Amino acid sequence: MTYPRMLRIKQHFEGPCVEDIPATVEAQLASLQLGEKIKPGETVAITAGSRGIANIAVIIKAAVDHIKSLGAVPFIVPAMGSHGGGTPEGQRDIVEGYGITEDYTGAEIRSSMETVIVDKTPQGIPVHFDKHAYDADHVLVCGRVKPHTGFVGEIESGLLKMMLIGLGKHAGAKIYHRAILDYSFGEIITAVADSVLDKCGIVAGLAIVENAYDQTALLAAVAPENFVSREKELLKQAKQWMPRLPFDKVGLLIIDEIGKDISGSGMDTNVIGRKYSDHCATDKDDVSVKRIFVRGLTYETHGNACGLGLAEFTNSRTVQSVDQNITTINSLTGGHPSAAMIPVHYDSDREVLDAALPTTGLADAPDARVIHISNTLHVGEVLVSEAYLAEIESRDDLEIIDGPSEIQFDANGNLAAVAEQPVGV
Repeated sequence: MTYPRMLRIKQHFEGPCVEDIPATVEAQLASLQLGEKIKPGETVAITAGSRGIANIAVIIKAAVDHIKSLGAVPFIVPAMGSHGGGTPEGQRDIVEGYGITEDYTGAEIRSSMETVIVDKTPQGIPVHFDKHAYDADHVLVCGRVKPHTGFVGEIESGLLKMMLIGLGKHAGAKIYHRAILDYSFGEIITAVADSVLDKCGIVAGLAIVENAYDQTALLAAVAPENFVSREKELLKQAKQWMPRLPFDKVGLLIIDEIGKDISGSGMDTNVIGRKYSDHCATDKDDVSVKRIFVRGLTYETHGNACGLGLAEFTNSRTVQSVDQNITTINSLTGGHPSAAMIPVHYDSDREVLDAALPTTGLADAPDARVIHISNTLHVGEVLVSEAYLAEIESRDDLEIIDGPSEIQFDANGNLAAVAEQPVGV
């Protein structure tokens, strides 16, 4: 087969960035005057999630330092639903893998899957809450605000979801995802959040918003009574700054790596345009991608291939790296069993391209519209096929770095990664 020639291009996004993270965290938390609520000697649980948030270890450490400055005793709670195989050890490993260790932060990590049922929502749903966090005098909820990969609303993924799914642990995440099949996400998240804010000692939130370059763009300390209103504002900002593909019509999207550290769905459906349907774009999506080829998993995902089922193609080495048990637990807990399914796969990348390109439409392979990215968090520099050349030349937000040049395969018939050292390829 003759393959399309590829160009390396750079996208220019709006990219505000927090320069001094510890100082910003300190200033934000200080603005809430938490010393009026947190007394010396009291315990404060600080949440740490499973996403690959930029600078997360630095952010958590800065929060720990502020709590210590009040004379209180902070500790860290993994807040990640069923991730890590739904085990305390697995969740602790994820946290420590991000550099959030006891030695670095100066705070104990207390990891458990045990929950306390603190209430029942108006829909009759039991409200689960991490026992370690519940036993603390106060809870500081730390999390990234961004568009959710499956739900749409004024509130999607952020502080409220961290209280709902993250601190609900496996038991809570499982029942909430089941409830979302009968009720709207907005109904469930609002009902559970009301109970948690009333009964679980939430003292503050620390919201993180990132830019399209996977950098910390904004840090905001939020008082509990302002969680809903502030998160709505931050979600609008996050949508404006989020990464995106350079073109909205794609025949074949090649992704070097997916993983839970990249997105809850392995690859961000807001980026690839499959938020409403696993294998096709809808009129609600901004992007239309006909076929997806996943080349590997990130190291940090620890074999959790949740989201692989959104792709039509992969390679055999990716299939062999899947921890089916962890993947199945997470996909079923999230009410998305198809996310764990295995796509069509071949031993080499060349064989995948030979099979995939003819399924993208009438265009001959050399004229196919192909985009090759590292992952859905890092799309600042990507490879695109020559079919996009005229459009690139008409836009001032795109810069050609190199090419066009022929696709290169190694001795095993595999592609080179977009970045020199992607995590999982």
